[in-house]
Amino acid sequence: MRIENAPTLTIEHPGSGTGQSVVARGVWQVHALSKRGALKSVNETLASLKGSTATWDLSEVASIDHIGAQMFWNAWGKRRPEHLTLDPRQEELFARIEKASGIALPRTRTSPMQGVIRLGGAVLTFFEHLKGFVTLIGQVVQDAGRFIRHPLTGPWREVSANIYHSGFQALGITALVGFLIGVVLSYLSAQQLRMFGGDIYLVNILGMSVIRELGPMLAAILVAGRSGSSITAQLGVMRVTEELDAMLVMGISHGYRLILPKVLALALAMPLLVVWTDAMALIGGMVSAKVELGLSARYFLQKLPSAVPVVNYWIGLAKGVAFGMLIALVSCHFGLRIQPNTESLGRGTTTSVVTAITVVILADAVFAIVFSGVGF
Repeated sequence: MRIENAPTLTIEHPGSGTGQSVVARGVWQVHALSKRGALKSVNETLASLKGSTATWDLSEVASIDHIGAQMFWNAWGKRRPEHLTLDPRQEELFARIEKASGIALPRTRTSPMQGVIRLGGAVLTFFEHLKGFVTLIGQVVQDAGRFIRHPLTGPWREVSANIYHSGFQALGITALVGFLIGVVLSYLSAQQLRMFGGDIYLVNILGMSVIRELGPMLAAILVAGRSGSSITAQLGVMRVTEELDAMLVMGISHGYRLILPKVLALALAMPLLVVWTDAMALIGGMVSAKVELGLSARYFLQKLPSAVPVVNYWIGLAKGVAFGMLIALVSCHFGLRIQPNTESLGRGTTTSVVTAITVVILADAVFAIVFSGVGF
């Protein structure tokens, strides 16, 4: 509907301070105030009258809502002026605004022990997550025992599907990152070795660093970011859409049909991804060594078995198995703890990826300490 009466303010007796009489006319509703130029002119007039002791007459206003009334209330300094004329229909509206303005919000008191309280809350949350994680591990062990006792009724299709999604579909990104890391590591090492005439030791440095440390770590971090987030999001969406509750009603175990297949799939796929990432990184290093130092690919391949003891390959594969299981367990842990709302889904997925990468780095440190005297 077209509004003909625009909101206007008229100063009938201009003066300085006292003696001013302000008359409001027109429609003071949000749809009229939103018309082009209306709000700007009204605000300018109200700003010029703020703090004055003028006489206000709102009895000629055709209609007014809370938005228009609040504009007047702010211009009056959040209190009624001494000389105010209102239409009887406006009294209730301004009375509600006046009552709401008188409500004093309670002051927020900050405890001097706030830092200790937050630290205590963080510690309790950590132990709560630790308890849930240990419980999840126990559940997976029980489900694995059931799978071993009755292999024909096991979740073979779920395991196969997870191997495809978490392993096969990750070949591209792991190959690209592994190749580039091999190129960078070989290029930087070649520059340093050339200064001391130790070009032939590039194979030793590249082989040991990639096969023992960088290959498993790169594959685990990429899988944690790619597949770990996918697992958490999948379980979280199932929580939001109440599919997990439906599975319980039908007597289907979450652990046996959802968690165990993901743990087994990553435990099988991660060692293969580690071998694949190692190969791509070594190829990248081989290419860089050929360009920088002129080392042939034939020399590189002949030197590699003697430069890297075979036990390092087994350590890398063992890391792949451990990292894969940890990523799956952490992702499932946070996926099952997501609340049925979208905010919790986003926050839980982010926390899952960060925690999985952190756990992988901690596990790699444990491997480095335990096998510090092996493979050199």
